[in-house]
Amino acid sequence: MSIIVRKPGEVLCGNRVFRCALGRGGIGPKTGEGDGITPIGRYPLRSVFYRPDRLSTPKTGLPVIPLLHTDGWCDDPDHAEYNRQVRRPFSASHEKMWREDTLYDLVVVLGYNDDPVMLGKGSAIFMHIARPGYQTTEGCIALTTNDILAVLESCEPGCQIEIMCPAP
Repeated sequence: MSIIVRKPGEVLCGNRVFRCALGRGGIGPKTGEGDGITPIGRYPLRSVFYRPDRLSTPKTGLPVIPLLHTDGWCDDPDHAEYNRQVRRPFSASHEKMWREDTLYDLVVVLGYNDDPVMLGKGSAIFMHIARPGYQTTEGCIALTTNDILAVLESCEPGCQIEIMCPAP
């Protein structure tokens, strides 16, 4: 099953269309860390993290990992663990995966800039829960909890997402 971001605000999965939020920099080639761009291209869905204190284990064919209070994701382009899951406390810049808000209660890790990792090319590109009103992200794809759960039910190993550039 392929998942397609075919235009801003829309994810196609099978015969269903879901509303989504994308990066504040739009869709396109990433220019670097922190550019806010949702990267154009085709990427494997690597794994799913979830907050076990807030959600049941998601039903999916992808690897599912319960989040821990100590989970983080390195976003320091000068660090050897750049664009990798890390354990907190962590000395370099990183995102906290266990958040007070609900954005990372459910996180699908996209295989962007991870094989191999290119320093400064962008990190922590996820599919995660949308803010109210579908406010823009820092480069991720965000859907409602129920919509991500519906997408995940159709996923199996080898599932990919294709992020297409909008027509001019």
